[in-house]
Amino acid sequence: MISEAKLELLQDLWDEREAAALDEPERLRYRSNLLGADLRITNFGGGNTSAKLSAPDPLTGAPAQVLWVKGSGGDLGSIRREGFATLYLDKLRALKARYRGPEHEDEMVAYYPLCTFGLNPVAASIDTPLHGFLPFAHVDHLHPDWGIALAAAANGRERMQEFNRRFERRLAWLPWQRPGFELGLMLGRAVEENPGCDGIVLGGHGLFTWGESSRDCYRQTLATIDQLGRFLGGFPHYAAGHRFGGARYASLEGRRRLAQLFLPLLRGRLSERRAVIGHYSDAPAALEFVNSHEAKALAALGTSCPDHFVRTKIRPLYLDWAPAETEAAGESGLDGLAARLDAELAAYRQNYEAYYREFARPDSPARRDSNPTVVLLPGVGLFSFGRSKAEARRTGEFYLNAIEVMAGAAALAGGTPERTEKIISNHAGKTAKPKAATDSAGASLPQAGAAAPASAFAVHSNYVALPLSEAFRIEYWPLEEAKLRRLPPEKEWSRQVALVIGGGNGIGREAARLLGERGAHVIVADRDLAAAQAAAAAMAAAAGAENVIAAGADLTDRAAVRALLDRAAESFGGLDLVINTAAVFPASPDGRIGDAQWRQALELNVWANYMLADELRPFWTRQRMPAVLMLVGSANAVVPKTGSEAYDVSKAAVNHLVRELAIGLAPQVRVNAIAPATVVEGSTMFGRDRVLASLLKYKLPADPAEPDEALRHRLAEFYSRRTLLRRPVTPTDCAEAMLFVASGRAACTTGHIFPVDAGLSEAFLR
Repeated sequence: MISEAKLELLQDLWDEREAAALDEPERLRYRSNLLGADLRITNFGGGNTSAKLSAPDPLTGAPAQVLWVKGSGGDLGSIRREGFATLYLDKLRALKARYRGPEHEDEMVAYYPLCTFGLNPVAASIDTPLHGFLPFAHVDHLHPDWGIALAAAANGRERMQEFNRRFERRLAWLPWQRPGFELGLMLGRAVEENPGCDGIVLGGHGLFTWGESSRDCYRQTLATIDQLGRFLGGFPHYAAGHRFGGARYASLEGRRRLAQLFLPLLRGRLSERRAVIGHYSDAPAALEFVNSHEAKALAALGTSCPDHFVRTKIRPLYLDWAPAETEAAGESGLDGLAARLDAELAAYRQNYEAYYREFARPDSPARRDSNPTVVLLPGVGLFSFGRSKAEARRTGEFYLNAIEVMAGAAALAGGTPERTEKIISNHAGKTAKPKAATDSAGASLPQAGAAAPASAFAVHSNYVALPLSEAFRIEYWPLEEAKLRRLPPEKEWSRQVALVIGGGNGIGREAARLLGERGAHVIVADRDLAAAQAAAAAMAAAAGAENVIAAGADLTDRAAVRALLDRAAESFGGLDLVINTAAVFPASPDGRIGDAQWRQALELNVWANYMLADELRPFWTRQRMPAVLMLVGSANAVVPKTGSEAYDVSKAAVNHLVRELAIGLAPQVRVNAIAPATVVEGSTMFGRDRVLASLLKYKLPADPAEPDEALRHRLAEFYSRRTLLRRPVTPTDCAEAMLFVASGRAACTTGHIFPVDAGLSEAFLR
């Protein structure tokens, strides 16, 4: 039996003790989570699973057959029971009588809610009939690289038959058809026309497998994918070093540094319409591909599987730029590469707009962003973009999947290592063009069918790409548009990257927290790395684990600041907002401030802010996007006192520095500051000794035996009584003010100091 076949590449993760405690819907959830845990089996958000189960009808109490199927937009790896749509199976199948043919299949989706079992609010996906019209109790539809390689090969059907003979299998083949009602009917007919078939390969798309129980279905799916992997691995030039025509370029040793320089430049140009977050990968497969002879030709074809395509667009942008030239640009600037990027990007946008004009219909959604989501740079690697870090990373992963598919399809052409070396030598110094859309025997492609003729497909090295006409039907599918509209609205700071220096405590920590909660990607930086890590960990649940990172940084060390900016570039692609709350308040038991303390106050509170701006200038010049620098002044800057001269003078200097920087960095960057009155809560400037000293200074009770919080509260209350509003100034008050001034709601404000002092009249700005 297939379910008992030995696994050599994959691992059976099913735990029968855990599964035995689950009811049937939970077993479906359990199976789905196991399948989604391995990216070799399926991608994030890709594929779907189902089970046909009996349940009492909530109206009649009579037994009803219910189709449980992954809901629209769900992810197998993380789906829960409540993520599945439930439909009356007989009502879904009865819709066949309503069907008016492929040109009307989209109208069938409106009937799915009428088939809902119970009061389930989960929207049924377009793949629902693919599961409902198969006669099997449990069905898996997945997109494993090894399976799509077979499905996207020009000789795929021939190789599938060879696979069947070798592994004593009975897989059937279907030509390309966009997911939907018609494909569901085709699957049902395929099973009827191929009695005893044990799986179906969808041309250019993916794989269907099934079983009589969740356990059996899971094992059948694993065995099939494992066997496909072993089958593919038997072809000599599938191994690394023999793929994509061999190496044209070598990877650069300094590629990560170049990626750090290139990412802000690239992000700025791709954010022309709407800001994006970046991700960089120099994974071995990415480098092997971008450095190869065939990368340009294969990249131009685009992907085959719809699951890949909707993330990676019709094709990536391949920058045909020699790594040696990139390395030569290095630290001195990337002018040459930037010029090539601008030219290639302009051509990419024009081609995308032409693609839209060619295939758009009167009822098509408006044209989307014409920028690529994947950029390939020889010698350096793969850059991917999305509205969030997770989406950017997953987009890159999908293209890595596409790379493996292209490699597998090429390997299935056959041949020997000697022939592979001949292919490599024949491609030296040139890039082959796609050949005619026929398989190795000259026959029509097995992917061709009623949906698209052979002439619509493009082929290179046995790899068959999705036709542009079909790609458009998916990208601009009204049903895909409806799915996008169901996504939750983006938060205020979504797509923005913020660096908060001094983010481990006090105002900085609160600013970082609020930014994370409101959608920003945040680098929490602090001289105290442990404090930064603790703040980032506390934010992770609300902000998202991939949206926040911690970093240690000494703001008085220029090299450390550069490294911090490089970290921001490599992690998220750039920076939109920098907040610096790091400062020092010199103090001594006798109230006298020594020379070293004066120097420390001026260095950290003033010069470090200037140096930070100085390092940001070239960074933001490369990025070419609007940006904001927020500093922290103080009410002390305009209120002379005894005992705090070094701090007060430094903050007065910060006030003027804000004005100088606003002029120097305009018009791209807005520079502002807040001027808080004394903030006791959460401030590292108010250690126990300083709190006690301040209480004594103002002749307030100061029992050394009292807890820190009681002493802090008494001091904060004293300060609040000096304000017009009679309330203490908190880190939240300051953070909210900073985020307001930094946001688009204050887009015309620069060079100003924003008071946050509860009405401290002696600090009214002169």
